[in-house]
Amino acid sequence: MELTAEDFFHDFRQEILAGAEANSAFQLTAFMEGVGNELVETGFVEGFEFCHYRAQRGMRVDGYWFDDEGGLDLFVADFECRQELASLTRTDVEAAFKRLTSFFEASLRKDLAKDLEVTSPEYGLARQIADRKGQLRRINLILVSERTLSDRLQSMPDGEVCGVPASYHIWDISRLFRQRSSRSHKEALDLDFEAMFGAGISCLPAHLGSDAYPSYLIVMPADVLATLYGKFGAQLLEQNVRCFLQARGKVNQGIRATIINEPSMFFAYNNGITATAQSVETKRGVEGLAITRIVDLQIVNGGQTTASLFHTKRRDEAKLNGIFVQMKLSVIDSEESDTVVPLISEYANTQNRVNAADFFSNSPFHVRMQDFSRRLWAPAQQGVQRETKWFYERARGQYADAQSKLTPAEQRRFKAENPKPQMFTKTDLAKFENVWDDHPKWVNLGAQKNFARYAARIGAEWKKSSDGFNEFYFKRIVARALIFRACEKLVSAQSWYNGGYRANIVAYTLAVISEIVRRQGKAIDYGRVWNAQGINGTFEQALADISKAVNEEIIRPPAGISNISEWCKRDACWTGLQGNLEKFEQLLSEEFNGDLLSAEDRASEAQSAKKTQKIDNGIEAQRRVLGIAADEWAKVRKVLSTRKLLSTKEAGILDIAMQMPAKIPTEKQCAVLIETIEKARLEGVLL
Repeated sequence: MELTAEDFFHDFRQEILAGAEANSAFQLTAFMEGVGNELVETGFVEGFEFCHYRAQRGMRVDGYWFDDEGGLDLFVADFECRQELASLTRTDVEAAFKRLTSFFEASLRKDLAKDLEVTSPEYGLARQIADRKGQLRRINLILVSERTLSDRLQSMPDGEVCGVPASYHIWDISRLFRQRSSRSHKEALDLDFEAMFGAGISCLPAHLGSDAYPSYLIVMPADVLATLYGKFGAQLLEQNVRCFLQARGKVNQGIRATIINEPSMFFAYNNGITATAQSVETKRGVEGLAITRIVDLQIVNGGQTTASLFHTKRRDEAKLNGIFVQMKLSVIDSEESDTVVPLISEYANTQNRVNAADFFSNSPFHVRMQDFSRRLWAPAQQGVQRETKWFYERARGQYADAQSKLTPAEQRRFKAENPKPQMFTKTDLAKFENVWDDHPKWVNLGAQKNFARYAARIGAEWKKSSDGFNEFYFKRIVARALIFRACEKLVSAQSWYNGGYRANIVAYTLAVISEIVRRQGKAIDYGRVWNAQGINGTFEQALADISKAVNEEIIRPPAGISNISEWCKRDACWTGLQGNLEKFEQLLSEEFNGDLLSAEDRASEAQSAKKTQKIDNGIEAQRRVLGIAADEWAKVRKVLSTRKLLSTKEAGILDIAMQMPAKIPTEKQCAVLIETIEKARLEGVLL
């Protein structure tokens, strides 16, 4: 049975109600944070900060995010928790955007901040808008609605607000439905080059034979590329490249120097760009073939080049006329994009080995975490008979895809075994982990930057030893998820909580507890949390007491800092909190400290889990090796030998594999064969 927009509306409404109840939050908060997270996951925005302000003077705002490139995303909600799906008219849209622009104008020109409470989120936003007056390059005005947009209004033209270029975006329930149900699980960019730039982009077909993917070689004008990046930003970048840029963060100085000093040599010096698309339209003219339209352009290698062109043009006022970038564009239809695009991205990024391997949703780390999530049953909670699972969505849309071909009865069973509140994504995972093991500012810097930080750290640890990422590690992730979400719920329910900065308070509360426990040489008993599928009253009280003290600290930033959320992104904020650890430690009860594990117990637990994982790795390696036929191993042997890529040891073990089942490789030999499979894969041999 195919889901309709009406069905989606009712399902989405139930998600919001359940989320609000689970987090002791207002329904509007749950709605905006749910949609905000959705847009962050798909790359439409870099981050989301909830901030609700509504004034009698016709002003309203419900969220925002400042990016590093002079951009501001401002959100306004159309939400009344309606019970039936209704229509959103042009009048409604224009009124909502008018309220949002009025808030922006009052903040920028009329000193709105002076009329607001200095510890409120709206004060911080209004002050930040005023303080960044000369730095704002563009503003995205985003209307989020629980209604469905009238067919008479599909889009609104770009414009200006107070002299700042402005784009208008409407995310109604139908658009959210289309995004969730699309195969690629993100909204595809539709770039009409003739409409945007007056002409198509010259190209040469580069595909031969009927089985080849259509591909083109393009000499892309740098100004066009910079303009596209300025308008669409991270939406142009394939997810792994986006994470890579978040990890790097800085303009490539070599690219910048060439643009400024030797623009005529840019094409010769630069490696160019690799990109993919779902479809293209071409037109043959006097000067040959030209691409006039590209649907879902995704840069899979060359994000640094693209971003550097844009930043150098803006910051250095460099002229990009006469600068061109070579682009290889492959057309991959949406049905195969999930498998083919990551491979293109991986191979195109081989010069950045750590960056290429660590960010992929199909990397061994993420695959292993997914395997645990599908296999491990969480203990039944008190009063409940049925055990459940924690569904790890390593690739966007897996949770929906897993249900797409099930009957209604099978769907009900799936949801009972894999409850939606127990589904978590890669960015959720990074958030749960980094507050305990890294600098908490990363969580406050937004989902993309935080995931990039986590991926780089875990990538390095995985290379040293993958045995630490075992069943206990997965159970610890779930325990940390339970603690994180319990803290969110507790903060929302506190009498002192004013509706703002919850994400900041939660991140620093858990970081403070982590630091205190670490300095004591002890550890949280995550096994107890996993077994109970929740935290006890002692832990809840600790979270309540520490979060109140953390809130009191962060809402008093040093002089000259007006936005508390921005303050929470700085190193100095965490340094200040660390300086008060003794005060925080006194708030923890003897019962809480008594529940902690000793360092010896924790080390013993981790060591035991590593040994078990090592055994599991050996069994898995043998299973994979025995599942490959002898003639396939012979093919690997022939290709790698011809190309002189085999060591004597590898050749000898392959000789054994070629004789299966007469001879069976040992566990250690199977581990070598698994590495040989990877080597063969890079040479184009797919097993």
